[in-house]
Amino acid sequence: MEPPHIPCLRFGDPYISLDRNEITDCRTGELLATVSQVNAGVVRRDLLRRSRSAREALRRHTVEELIGMSAGAGERFLNGTLPLGEGEQTAEDYVRSLSASSGLPHVMVRRNMEKIHDALVHMGTVLAGLTRGLDPGILERGIGEQFGTRIGYFPVTDTLGLVMPSNSPAVNSLWLPAVALRIPVVLKPGREEPWTPWRLFQAFMAAGAPREAFGFYPTDHEGAAVVPRFCGRSLVFGDEKTTARYAHDPAVQVHGPGYSKILLGGDQADAWESHLDVMVSSVVENGGRSCVNASAILVPRYGEEIADALARRLGPVEPLPADDPDAALSGFANPAMATYIDGAIEADLKEAGAEEVTARYRNGPRLVQFEGATYLRPTIIRCRSTGHALYNREFLCPYAVVVEVPQEEMLSRIGDTLVVSAITEDPSFIGALIDSPLIQRLNLGPVSTMKVSWDQPHEGNMFEFLYHRRSIEISERLTAQLVA
Repeated sequence: MEPPHIPCLRFGDPYISLDRNEITDCRTGELLATVSQVNAGVVRRDLLRRSRSAREALRRHTVEELIGMSAGAGERFLNGTLPLGEGEQTAEDYVRSLSASSGLPHVMVRRNMEKIHDALVHMGTVLAGLTRGLDPGILERGIGEQFGTRIGYFPVTDTLGLVMPSNSPAVNSLWLPAVALRIPVVLKPGREEPWTPWRLFQAFMAAGAPREAFGFYPTDHEGAAVVPRFCGRSLVFGDEKTTARYAHDPAVQVHGPGYSKILLGGDQADAWESHLDVMVSSVVENGGRSCVNASAILVPRYGEEIADALARRLGPVEPLPADDPDAALSGFANPAMATYIDGAIEADLKEAGAEEVTARYRNGPRLVQFEGATYLRPTIIRCRSTGHALYNREFLCPYAVVVEVPQEEMLSRIGDTLVVSAITEDPSFIGALIDSPLIQRLNLGPVSTMKVSWDQPHEGNMFEFLYHRRSIEISERLTAQLVA
């Protein structure tokens, strides 16, 4: 049977290009699909000519209608049979295809599907959290009253641009509120992961959302750069090198390494064994591929014991077949990336002051081949100080350093951190954590860094990113007409 071909969607219109990208099975090399590639000129032309009409297509629907469509899209995404090129794709087809191209085991693909589904079916709750309970009608009219105060809101863009990664499908959850907020999306998929955004777009359209609201543009680096340049607001995912150019651009929300951490307070240090499960899940869940995975654990004492206990749990973890429900590791779509990471860790271990504790309990090397795929097994490093080269690093595998730091010095050592799970009941430490500008999402108590609440995004607020509040005054005669 001929592998499917996934076309570009030029604001909803399928477009088949002569230039194709091949998506292959990272385990067998089998061709899974071909994807139409478009050049930067096509992306630029469409953004200049069609963005406004795409926005108008969404404005024909109320926010409440789009919330209902989001819920319908969620059910179709999780369970439905949806178009894929000239054929169809079942939910199980999607699981197998994404697992084959990305290296994620089936169980992780399904967990990510459920996260996306939950965000979509609870979109009303998500928007209530993002807008702090704003009446959706105010977004449609542009003006209204809240808490007895007259307010106005306006969109700052006609489109939301997205430059997506290939490492984890659940990152697509971050852009989902844009549709209910009546902002079209223009998406450049990750090279090995066209499956999730394509299926989401098809699910939205099957649920009644206008086709014009969705742009799917597989393209090269030049084309990817066009997206944030010509979209008024964009999300860009990538490593530090990719995201650095946008670090000071307020129109671009960058999603790079998270450097998420667990901080064990002095008041809980003696009870560290009771918090070991939280530490383990924070490091290994989702195969260690998420920016919210813990990559450092700061403790005031018992560093040796905690590192050893983590290593005993994680060191023996091995790759399992893709369809094994207990699979905890992900293969690499690009084996060269795994080789690079393994080499980088080994090179930095030569610097004094660090030891890989998992090596005591791992039978064999970190870099392994299994059923045709390349894997990196979990790595726990015991660092003597936060000045070591292996501290504040993040890799696409279960990796974390354990370092002893006095509680009073922890916040001065963490650097910018996406998620901090602070295991403490110390009021003064909690106050300092709440006051810290270095932490984007704060979990207080024994809560995994992987814990996500869609109405409290861990990185940015989509409503505040897409809409601005304006001052507004209305004459008495117009008030009844314009303000409900």
